[in-house]
Amino acid sequence: MGGAALNTHPTLVGAAAATLLLAHAGAAGAQGYHLRLDTRVQSVAYRGVAIDSIPVADTLQAPGRGPTTPDGFAVVCPPNGTYCTFFRPGPERSAQPFTATADVTVWGIGVPGLSVHGLGRVGWDLSGSDLWPGTDPAVQLLQGYAEYAARRGTARLGRQVVTSRFGTTGFDGAGIVLREPRRGLDLRGYLGWGLARGAALPVTSPATNPLADFQPRSRQIVAGAGLGWRSSSVDARLDYERQVDRRTKGFVSERVGVQAAVRPLVGVSLTGGADYDMAAGWWGSAEAALAYSHRVAQAQLGLRRYRPHFELWTIWGAFSPVPYHAWDAALALRAHRRVTVRARYERYAFDNAEASTPLFQAENDGWRWDVGGTVTAAAAWTVDGAYRVEYGPGAASRGVSGSVAYAPSRRLSVRVVGAATKRPLEYRFNEAVVRMLGVDAEFEPTSGMRVGVTASRYDEDHRRPDAAAYQWDQFRLAARVVLDLGSGADVRGLPPAIRLLPGGRADR
Repeated sequence: MGGAALNTHPTLVGAAAATLLLAHAGAAGAQGYHLRLDTRVQSVAYRGVAIDSIPVADTLQAPGRGPTTPDGFAVVCPPNGTYCTFFRPGPERSAQPFTATADVTVWGIGVPGLSVHGLGRVGWDLSGSDLWPGTDPAVQLLQGYAEYAARRGTARLGRQVVTSRFGTTGFDGAGIVLREPRRGLDLRGYLGWGLARGAALPVTSPATNPLADFQPRSRQIVAGAGLGWRSSSVDARLDYERQVDRRTKGFVSERVGVQAAVRPLVGVSLTGGADYDMAAGWWGSAEAALAYSHRVAQAQLGLRRYRPHFELWTIWGAFSPVPYHAWDAALALRAHRRVTVRARYERYAFDNAEASTPLFQAENDGWRWDVGGTVTAAAAWTVDGAYRVEYGPGAASRGVSGSVAYAPSRRLSVRVVGAATKRPLEYRFNEAVVRMLGVDAEFEPTSGMRVGVTASRYDEDHRRPDAAAYQWDQFRLAARVVLDLGSGADVRGLPPAIRLLPGGRADR
């Protein structure tokens, strides 16, 4: 629950998080509630690049090199242009975001099976710079609905989020799930006014589109349905979802998807799925994987195709995004009862984008692999390390990471982590190297209370053969406090689903 900062400037980064868990329950059937409060504050800093320009007549031409500014910045001069452009290291920016999240459930309110759930968040930038994303608007209702649950069905009314093969869909409306346990069937349907993708805000909110370009004037109507079947050896599901513009009555999005998992033998599974974009008239993403699991080995061989999905009201669909295809293989072996080694390889290639690049040959494929291992020394020590390499269009990376953890008891744990990454960027004339070393410690002084601290040091080096090269170091410090009240005897009267929520005694 500690804070995090972007690796861009030497600064002391502090974060404090406190979680207050209150639970109340009386006799069976009595009213009860579960409240969780999570508050975080941190100080962050980051730095980018800033574009600049200079008249062509003021540039210098050194022997064997391209044009530069008088102070040594490499420039790009368009043919027959009067100005050249270049990038300087950007200004240092800082922010102090504060967020508080409340998650509450109330049950026993007169009707058996009826409960009310709410999830909300407030957040703002204490520095006043308004640089941190997600703090506008300051108050957001993430979920808020009434739910009626029975053995054969569940109904919800209000702001909610459903998960399917298409990802997550947020809306204000109604949803229902009907179940036939003996046949392993479930039927789901939902209808409401849609929210923006990845946000608990209407698509008409200025926060989702600050420039108001091509923004819909009204919220879309979202409707979806899904049918699932589960048996001892097969899981299968069919999903359908559409979004309709309320003003034009035209389809904004319409997709259908199917996915299944088959377990023909003990330890063997075959999974796969695909979706079709009916509004755009093309296949979307698809994948298939064959996996084997044994007490001494786990292996997987997979194929996948990925194509991004855009609603028809956005301008992004006009660029006709092309998919990429990939295959991957992964293997993990328990070489000894205390030693596990692992490896993974993936190769991918993009379809032909039919875009002209007359000045250079653009790459359209790449690969990545990584190897690692974990050693458990006695009961208290765990050592983990990994090495990874990636090469793809426009960039490559090579890095190593490792950690040493010490946990002599449930009440105390200490972990030291380190990592280094080197990433040359083809199109940005830059090679970035980042090194990190940190320590995290957590202690439980009393039952129901945990305190922790994280300290990290980052060294960042942007290597270029001109004046745009720079070094940047940063120190991060984060602290957290977790309070758990209402556990033990006070929680015994709670429903099992509530007791198993993260942070309760049952997940320890």
